[in-house]
Amino acid sequence: MDLVFFDLSIWIYIALFCAAFFAGVIDAIAGGGGLITVPVLLAAGLSPAEALATNKLQGCAGTVSASYHFIKKGQVKLSEMWLSITMTATGAILGTLLVSYLDSSLLLKAVPIILIAVAIFFLFLPKIQPYIASKLSLTHIQFAIIIGTSIGFYDGLIGPGTGAFFSTAYLCLMGLTVVSATAHTKVLNATSNLSSLAIFIFSGHLIWALGIVMGIGQWFGAQLGSRLVITKGSKLIRPMVIIMCLAISIKLLLDN
Repeated sequence: MDLVFFDLSIWIYIALFCAAFFAGVIDAIAGGGGLITVPVLLAAGLSPAEALATNKLQGCAGTVSASYHFIKKGQVKLSEMWLSITMTATGAILGTLLVSYLDSSLLLKAVPIILIAVAIFFLFLPKIQPYIASKLSLTHIQFAIIIGTSIGFYDGLIGPGTGAFFSTAYLCLMGLTVVSATAHTKVLNATSNLSSLAIFIFSGHLIWALGIVMGIGQWFGAQLGSRLVITKGSKLIRPMVIIMCLAISIKLLLDN
C-alpha cells in the first residue's frame, strides 16, 4: 500500500480546510457535505478516484466528530445500537467491494426522485410523521437487518443522500424525534464511512495530506453543526434537510 501525497500550495490547503469546515457544519445538520467537498477536491486537480477516496477519509472525521458529540450529550446510547452498527458496517463493506462490478448508474438515476420525496416528507413532517410512525414500525432487530444493511450497502456503492435516508427511516419506522433521528443517523453514517474507508485505504487513491487537513476542518465543523442540532432542533434541521435533498437531486440530474 503506497502513501499518496499531493503537491499543492499552502493557500490551497487553507481553502480546502475552510471548505471542509463548512461541509462539516452542513453535514452534521442535514447531510450532503460531499456536495461541497467532492467538487472542491476535483477543482484542486485530483482524479475522480482520488477525490472520492480522499473525500471518504475527511468525511469520516466529520461524522465521527458529530457522533461523539451526540453520544457525549446522551442523545445516543451505543449499547442499543450495536446490531445496527454491525449490519450497517457489513452493508457498507459489501457495497464498496462491489462498486467496481455493479452498474451503479441505474441506481444513481433513481436517487434524485427518492431525495425529492424525502424533501417533501420533511416539508410536511409535523403532519405526516406521527401517522406513518403509527402505521409502520420496526423492532430494533428488524431495523438493523433491513435498514442498516440496505442503506449501508447503498452508502458503500453510491453514497449521496445516505444521511437523509437514515433520518427518514428513523422518523417513519422507529418514531424518533427529528433531533434523535439526526443523532442516530450520524452514528450509522460514521459506521458506513469508516467501513468504506477501510476498503479505500488499500486502493492506493487516498491523498493522505489533503485528507488529514480536511479531516481536521470537518471535525471542528461537525462539532459546531451538532451543537446547532441540539440547540436549534427541528427548526434548523427540517429546512436544511429539504435544501440539501433538493441540492443533491439537482446536481445528480445535471450530472446525468
